[in-house]
Amino acid sequence: MAENLFDLSGKVALVTGANSGLGLAIAEGLARAGADVVIWGRREDRNAEAAERLRSYGGRIAHRAVDVSQEQEVIDSFAAAVAEFGRVDCVVPNAGVSGVKPLEEMSGEAWHSLLAINLHGAFYTVREAGKHMKLRSAAGDPGGSIILMGSLSIFTGVPGLHHYAAAKGGLNSMSKSLAVEMGAYGVRANVICPGYIPTELGTRENTGLIAATLARSPIKQIGRPEDLQGIVVYLASDMSRYHTGDTITLDGGMMAQCY
Repeated sequence: MAENLFDLSGKVALVTGANSGLGLAIAEGLARAGADVVIWGRREDRNAEAAERLRSYGGRIAHRAVDVSQEQEVIDSFAAAVAEFGRVDCVVPNAGVSGVKPLEEMSGEAWHSLLAINLHGAFYTVREAGKHMKLRSAAGDPGGSIILMGSLSIFTGVPGLHHYAAAKGGLNSMSKSLAVEMGAYGVRANVICPGYIPTELGTRENTGLIAATLARSPIKQIGRPEDLQGIVVYLASDMSRYHTGDTITLDGGMMAQCY
């Protein structure tokens, strides 16, 4: 009988911004692989709909309305997840917003409000996960996976995305410190940088951007949210136990192509 090397049965994963788009696809991939999943999102009605969809895979699913920009909400909600499931093995701080503004039109409020969610919210989530995983290790149960969601804007410039690029670049830098500090406890920290994948966060039918992406990509297909599932399941599984501190592109080869 063939062995499933990426079976996540018995593991608990927490995904933020998980009631739609990339976050829901990530949560679905983890549920498909056997994980119990905790969904965070700001809209409880959409959380409930997403949870019902994930329950079809047979695992335990929980959901909670959480605004990750609010530190105490994150602290309380992570504690609630551990109280309900007993553990969290994988955390994916995916919650994020976007918006394009030329430099001279970007207000301080726009700058800070995006960083509050995309950068600070991810930090609060990772900090609580790291504390929990460190305590588990001290109790003789080491290991865990922190999967941060990056962007190709880490590597190249995009006009009008100064705040978004700053947040994603910050997460990428933070991941290296996480990998170094948490490695002693068997905890891995990696970043996934998707290419352009149409979701509700971006413009679902942006034909100009789709055409530009296809022109730059060796693989002549536009990315789909479910294309993230394989790499996320791998990073959540024990098969990635020696893989940490990495920044992984998932972009159809776009960043590999000069012309």
